[in-house]
Amino acid sequence: MLDTRTLNTRTLDTRTRTTVRPAYAVALGLAVLYTSYALVRHHSFQTTGFDLGIFEQAVRSYNAGRWPTADLKGPDFPLLGDHFHPVLALLALPYAIAPRAETLLVAQALLLAASAIPVTRFAVDRLGRRGVVVGVAYGLSWGLHNTVAFDFHEVAFAVPLLAFSLEALAREQWRRSIAWALPLVLVKEDLGLTVAAIGLYLVWRGVRHGWAVAAFGVSAFAVVVFAVLPAVNPAGDYPYWGQLAETSGLGWLRLLTVFALLAPTGFLAARSPLLVVALPTLAWRFASGNPAHWGIEHHYSAVLMPVVFIAFVTANPRRVRVSAVVTAAFTLVLLLRPAHQPTWNEAQRARTTEILAMIPDNAHVAASNRLAPHLTGRCRVSLFPRVLDAEWLVVSQPTGWPVRADEEARLVKTASATHRVVAEADHVILLRRG
Repeated sequence: MLDTRTLNTRTLDTRTRTTVRPAYAVALGLAVLYTSYALVRHHSFQTTGFDLGIFEQAVRSYNAGRWPTADLKGPDFPLLGDHFHPVLALLALPYAIAPRAETLLVAQALLLAASAIPVTRFAVDRLGRRGVVVGVAYGLSWGLHNTVAFDFHEVAFAVPLLAFSLEALAREQWRRSIAWALPLVLVKEDLGLTVAAIGLYLVWRGVRHGWAVAAFGVSAFAVVVFAVLPAVNPAGDYPYWGQLAETSGLGWLRLLTVFALLAPTGFLAARSPLLVVALPTLAWRFASGNPAHWGIEHHYSAVLMPVVFIAFVTANPRRVRVSAVVTAAFTLVLLLRPAHQPTWNEAQRARTTEILAMIPDNAHVAASNRLAPHLTGRCRVSLFPRVLDAEWLVVSQPTGWPVRADEEARLVKTASATHRVVAEADHVILLRRG
């Protein structure tokens, strides 16, 4: 006869095969997909200085043993006065090994892929083999796709932290959930309120430490927003207060966001009280006067994806495949949408690489937005045309944001009074002072 220890071991082995292994398989597949997609975008000059270049300058600062600064936002601009994201210091070590913008993109891909482990594991545990479909649907969700497709952002750290915390909440593993949630305050200032929401959920569930977690989250948010950020910011205040204002019109865009969040789950996620964790993020976004915060673009919904999908699993869904189809449809629409910027052919990309290689290391360069992240790893990079007195100017044509196409020729002509043309193609021009 088998003793209890043998039975427990076999049970654990069976659970490992049925829940853990599929979760890691999904995460591995997503890591390959995310990494490949991100690197192809970068090597196709689709990434930008705002924001990949800015974050590389921050990590490069940490790697040099300095507080993070970004010349793309202004000369020696202190980034901890813009957003509070000291978690970026963790990237200093891998960046020391590979000091390139690609390091940030790969790190983001791995972090987002890792978030699929708790989501898939929990789904397989609750739904059996169908849970793998949920994990894949989560990995293909539009919120994660948009994050991979929009450079690098600090919220990449928040996604796995939230996913592991939410899984623990759903399993009623309260201490484990708290341990995963507390570091969120080091990722971005608004996530202190998300920690507070987790604390309030714990209070509702009768957990003794719930009020302490909620108080910690609110306190962290208040200290950072009212003390730390104003102390570091050159203007002496939190730079985004001005965006929090009453807004009128485009209410349909907010409704679209809520619809897009819940539709892939057949709206079943709304049945779970875990969805309360998403409310702080939706609240600040919808209160913002910046329309970019209201819709489904960019990276702003990444932190909502683990909340929605784990809430979906707790609702014990039956039509899991329907969720996967709807999620895939959303992502497909995003993939097929028109590009926001011109795409260069292979010859143009090769010529651009040659021109950028003419700029020496450690030079001061004012670069167009889409050229900047290809230089931030080895040069001091400012943004053209906000800076016109750098030793080197490298301009993509058309320039795009932050200058209109009709302004480009005038600005280049103005610069030609102090700079000479070193190299030129039909899409890029390189100038040097003197």
